[in-house]
Amino acid sequence: MVKIKPFAAIRPPKEMVKEVASRPYDVLNSQEAKAEAGEKSLLHIIKPEIDFDPIIDEHSQQAYDKAVENFQKWQERGWLVQDAKEMYYVYAQTMEGRTQYGLVVCANVDDYLNGKIKKHELTRKDKEEDRMIHVRIQNANVEPVFFAYPDVEEINQIVEKVVKNQPAEYDFVAEDGFGHHFWLIKDDAINQRITQIFAEIPALYVADGHHRTAAAALVGQEKRNLNPYHTGNEEYNYFLAVVFPQSHLKIIDYNRVVKSLNGRTPQQFLADLANDFTVEEKGKDIFTPTGLHNFSMYMDGNWYSLTAKPGTYNDADPIGVLDVTVISDLVFDKLLNIKDLRTSKEIDFVGGIRGLGELKQRVDSGEMAAAFALYPVTMQQLIDIADTNNIMPPKTTWFEPKLRSGIAIHKLS
Repeated sequence: MVKIKPFAAIRPPKEMVKEVASRPYDVLNSQEAKAEAGEKSLLHIIKPEIDFDPIIDEHSQQAYDKAVENFQKWQERGWLVQDAKEMYYVYAQTMEGRTQYGLVVCANVDDYLNGKIKKHELTRKDKEEDRMIHVRIQNANVEPVFFAYPDVEEINQIVEKVVKNQPAEYDFVAEDGFGHHFWLIKDDAINQRITQIFAEIPALYVADGHHRTAAAALVGQEKRNLNPYHTGNEEYNYFLAVVFPQSHLKIIDYNRVVKSLNGRTPQQFLADLANDFTVEEKGKDIFTPTGLHNFSMYMDGNWYSLTAKPGTYNDADPIGVLDVTVISDLVFDKLLNIKDLRTSKEIDFVGGIRGLGELKQRVDSGEMAAAFALYPVTMQQLIDIADTNNIMPPKTTWFEPKLRSGIAIHKLS
């Protein structure tokens, strides 16, 4: 059963939140971040390399020192202020008319180390270490991680009541058109009840932020090893997370583009695809996959429907049922000789938020030979994989909207 706790968030004053809160560190490169960052933006803290002209290496000591300096400065200037008491918070996001409601909590380091916080992706040591440096130098979780949990009706009712009975502390639309809404849960009895309910929930699931989760937990573990008087109640035993009920989350497609057809002409490629797929030409208009095991392909000015033939996939296997597995096995490996999606230079990945028009553009420009759109993975598939201790293939899930960084920060002491 999982352990969470309320905390006293460091966060922007109401009138400044839109200026301070930013997109996460990993969705913008340094140039984009520099262009987007206003004077008060959290990007100066999470991507401090942008404060130099020219932009410096984000992994340099100078950049890390600047991150610490800026975090301190933002607090001194009153752009980030710590709440007087510990509490939970409701954080809701609106995209295309749909709103998802989460709770901002502190998750437990032991729950991650013991596998109660379940993951579905492999992490890379170098990326973990980079994130660990940021947690260490700030002694804080500046950016939250994004978790899911199986729906609990009582939690839904508590959140609904908070949202209905008190005005939002924050309510703004960011530059990308997504709405962000935030409420404080000040009632101690409600906070206590939330903690109790989560103590009955068997697991949390990492939706987005595997490297940040690993980094936060590992720094907590480091701190306890360095503390001869460690009790288990210290703030560093917890890290910042936003937890959403499973039913609120929607995974969007994560698509692929390839540089070559491995020596084949488009006609030869279509003929080879027909061994494992029912191939239908769909013409010039964008074609979107209609369901599991149906793919959309754009090549040579035309869209195609590819439906995997029975026997080419295994719906009884949590990995075998995934369309990323089907297309990786039958197309990328078998026909295009792309063996490792993590390292191959022959393939690139395009988040579905960019739309299928982006796939067409990448092929029409001559940069890519063909594009493949996939039917999105479901939350249930993600949970099945995590529950069976399996790992999804690379670049399988894309969550949108992303959590805004800077809405709440957690100090480790």
